[in-house]
Formats: sequence, structure tokens, C-alpha cells
Amino acid sequence: MKKQKLNYRFHNPNTAEVTADYILKVFIEVNAKKVERVMQEVAEKSAEEDKQEKK
Repeated sequence: MKKQKLNYRFHNPNTAEVTADYILKVFIEVNAKKVERVMQEVAEKSAEEDKQEKK
């Protein structure tokens, strides 16, 4: 029995710019928590280094 190959076609009525903007917004939303966590870690590390420098 021969396997049938699946073909998917998507119709996107938007311009390339609109599509790119939408994808960018999705990526930003998905990675927001990760970026927030990394920024918090960097802030904490910086605060610890400042504390040690004052000693």
C-alpha cells in the first residue's frame, strides 16, 4: 500500500509586512515571560554585585 503525501496550502490575504508584524507580535508575546525572568535575574545579580562593592 502506497503512502499518500499530504499537501497543505494556506491562503494569506495579508501583505508580507502585515504577516511579518503579526508573527513578530506572537513571538514577543510567547517570549515575554522568558525575557522578564532573565531581566529579573540580571537585576538581582547586579544588586548583589553592588552590595559587595560597597563593603
